[in-house]
Amino acid sequence: MLYIGIDVASKKHDCCIIGGDSVVLAPVFAFENNAEGYDILLKTIRNLCREPKCVKIAIESTGHYSNNLISFLQSVGFSLTVFNPLQVNLFRKAQTLRKTKTDKVDARFLAQMLLTSEHPVYVPQPLEISELKTLVRHRTRLVSMRSKLKVSVSRLVAMLFHELPGAVSSIHQATFYALLLEFPTAKAVADCHLTRLTNLLYERSKHRYGKDKAIEIKALAAKSIGQDSFATGFELQQTLRLLGNLRSEIDTLDKQIKSVMLKINSPILTIPGISYTLGAIIIAEIGRIDNFSNPGKLLAFAGLEPSTHQSGKYCATQTSMVKRGSSYLRWAVLQAALLVAQYDSVFKSYAAKKESEGKHHFVVRSHVGRKLVLVIFHLLKNNVAFASAA
Repeated sequence: MLYIGIDVASKKHDCCIIGGDSVVLAPVFAFENNAEGYDILLKTIRNLCREPKCVKIAIESTGHYSNNLISFLQSVGFSLTVFNPLQVNLFRKAQTLRKTKTDKVDARFLAQMLLTSEHPVYVPQPLEISELKTLVRHRTRLVSMRSKLKVSVSRLVAMLFHELPGAVSSIHQATFYALLLEFPTAKAVADCHLTRLTNLLYERSKHRYGKDKAIEIKALAAKSIGQDSFATGFELQQTLRLLGNLRSEIDTLDKQIKSVMLKINSPILTIPGISYTLGAIIIAEIGRIDNFSNPGKLLAFAGLEPSTHQSGKYCATQTSMVKRGSSYLRWAVLQAALLVAQYDSVFKSYAAKKESEGKHHFVVRSHVGRKLVLVIFHLLKNNVAFASAA
């Protein structure tokens, strides 16, 4: 039996091969992250063993750097184990007191971890789940970009028309984006014709704002302390156009996510308050529910289980969440907890009970989130629709 550890990097990978008696069969070597490098790895393995079932390979989870290598190794019939970086780090510390970490050392430790005990074989996600994960991760990045652009808009408006935010409920409305896109500075607003300003506000607000709001904004603009800067105004206009494009792309992406969710037809969508987008994040991050033998493991993966601290007779009664595992899943579950507690009577009463015990709002939310994870586990494991106990 061959035990192979591969430390993955962006341009090259380090590989260590040991036998069942911990003897190094091939000195640690590096191969390029390309087709030629993969051929070198395959030839080295086959020179030592021709049977794929007698080869075990371990890789540390490193995000997208390992995706192509994993696909290649599975295509030629090798079984893989993908270790959590935290597991590798703890194993390394347990083996030596020296503070040594190199790619070659990590490759050897990965091989030794395979040898010391049995570990589950990596099973790829179903294609639809894999595609969904790509889409929701992409959406998260786009939403993050949108948030940063909104911060930029607030900064620029504070310089150009400082008084505007105080006169409206939010400057991040389509109505005021349209206003600032046409009149980016306070001076431009003050100089524009009242009829044009009134019509713009009336049309873009769907008749919510009229002449009174136009007069108010125009009066504020006339005595504004904002800068009359062409360059800053141009930056604001361009930022607003970028926001508009980004919003359109997110809407298009949401339609793609919805189409995939309709194909999957997951029972998670039967939970009140969980939409296609929020449900997609939860489904994509959980992946194969068969990877979790009990609800506790799913809680741990979401990072929602409380930490444990006990020593001698002392046992801590108030501990924080471990916050390990998937941060995307944890965020989605906590967001869903807020919504489910509004739409389902059982979750609503459970949240009220925790609040009556004097728990903080965020603590209540985490309790509801943990209860929700148990429900999600049951629904996915048994492929049944949600039914309120009320």
